[in-house]
Order: sequence, then C-alpha cells, then structure tokens
Amino acid sequence: MGEENRLQRWRERISTELDTVMGFWTRHSEDKEYGGFFTCLGRDGAVYDQLKYIWLQGRQVWMYCRLYRKVPRFHREELLNSAIAGGEFLIAHARPSSDSLKCAFVVTRDGKAVKIQRTIFSECFYVMAMDELWRTTHKEKYKREARKMMDQIVHWVRVDSSGLGRPELPGAEPVNSMAVPMMLLNLVDQLCEDDEEAAMKYSELGSWSVEKILQHLQLEWSMKLWWPHTEALIAFLLGYMETKDPRLLGDFQKVYDYVFSKFSDPEHGEWFGYLTQEGKVALTIKGGPFKGCFHVPRCLYMCEEILTKLIEDKGAKTQ
Repeated sequence: MGEENRLQRWRERISTELDTVMGFWTRHSEDKEYGGFFTCLGRDGAVYDQLKYIWLQGRQVWMYCRLYRKVPRFHREELLNSAIAGGEFLIAHARPSSDSLKCAFVVTRDGKAVKIQRTIFSECFYVMAMDELWRTTHKEKYKREARKMMDQIVHWVRVDSSGLGRPELPGAEPVNSMAVPMMLLNLVDQLCEDDEEAAMKYSELGSWSVEKILQHLQLEWSMKLWWPHTEALIAFLLGYMETKDPRLLGDFQKVYDYVFSKFSDPEHGEWFGYLTQEGKVALTIKGGPFKGCFHVPRCLYMCEEILTKLIEDKGAKTQ
C-alpha cells in the first residue's frame, strides 16, 4: 500500500498543477478579437508582445483539444471553442502565400507574416493541431489539412528540400539534425492513433525516424530548461510502467521534487522556463517565442494519465 499511496499523492498534486497551469493560459493567452493565442506573457500573465508564433499556436490548439478529448474535467465548450478559433486562425494566416504550404514562423496579432524559417517545424505543429482538431470535432476539413501538410513535410525531408527556401551550396557538408526525425516520429504517433490506414502509410517513416534519432548524442551546458525536465518526468513513469523497475520511480521522485520546488510558481501559476545551474530563476517570463501552452500541461496530463493506469493496475492486483 505504501507505493500505491505514493502514486496517489503524486497524481493528486499533478492534477492540481495541471488545473493551475491551464487556468493561467485560459485566463491570459486567448485573443478573443482575432483568434489564436498570445504566448509572450510575463510572470503574472501580462502580455508583453502581441506577436504570434506558429509553433506555439499549433501546440496550444493541440493541447486544448487533447485535454477536451481525453480528460473529462476539461470537456468544456469554451475550451473547444478557443481551440477551434485557434485552428481557424492557423488555416487563415499560417501560410503567407496561397501558392505554397510553407508556414510562417511568426505573424502579427491579426495574422500578417513577420518571419519565415527555412525549417519544417511550423508545419509540424500545424499538422498536430489539425489532426487533433479533427479527432475532437470530427470535421473532415481538419483531417485533410493535416494529411496534406504531412505529405508536404515528408517530401521536403526525404525528396526535395528546395521548397523550404534553403539554398543548396555545392561545398556544404550534408547534415542530419536530430530535431527533424524526432518531430516526424511525433507526427507518426499523432496521425496513427486508431487509424490503421495511416499506420500502414507511415510505418516505414516511423522506422526511418528512429534510425536517424539513434545516430545522435547531444550534450548541453549549464542552463536548466523547463522542457527537458517535463520530458524526464514522462520518460521515468513510462519506463516504470513498462518494466516495473523501482529505480525509475526513485528517479521520477528526484525530478518531481526538483520541478515543484524550482520551476513551479505557486503565486501566479504555470512554470518558469529558465533556471541557472544552481536552480535560481534566470527569467521570470512564463511564455515567449518557444515556451507556450504545451510542454508543461502536456507533461502533467500524460503523468496524470500514466499514474491513473498504475494505480488501477495495483488496485486490480489486490482484489
């Protein structure tokens, strides 16, 4: 019973934290006038920049829809309506040109393109948003948007990258970024949920992505960022669920204690994103060009889901 009680304590705190984090974003980030979301928010949620980053627009649409679809207490009409407004903002403004599927990196509040990156990541989060909108609303237009963009991304990555706008220089050495197969694997996982046709179509792409990811080992330096810690929490719980190795719960406990004591902001809600090596807050902002309503609530949602399964499994074994 000791371990089960510990799992229940973790779940209770994580559930409460998820409610707090989502409350922060629903109160402060939604643009009721133009649709979409503000993500450049100060510690107290005040908007310090109205630019809208397409990565984070897509991520927030995905997060709202996933919680609406999977977690009963978030099955709220206002959450879905905000997600739909965000999705429609993406369809209307993410692509600066009607002749290309290339998405902007950042747009103005009302959707005018400001900057375009020569990468696939805005497009990847566009796919995630559209696919999750389809699964939530059952509107086929969102599925079509997701599949069309996914096919374009695969073409850019594996056939011809000229559409991204990067010049091919004759003396340049070929490079293999880990971020590209990582994102493709994430999209394969997203698109193939309960979809046999998609699973067959993207099976080889998933294997290719894993092979490319395993070629990389990247070392970081002293800054402690929010998102590796959220991924670690998920990884340790998933590892324990698969192996039942108690050492992984010990590792989860260490990261859990650290993030709630260092990253979480009990005064204003949400998490700080950037700490020094010593664990001191380096920046008080809660959102910016890369940190939005995604990594933290996604982690809390997934950990709550995994802990619930673990508790249910233990309860079944004691009956």
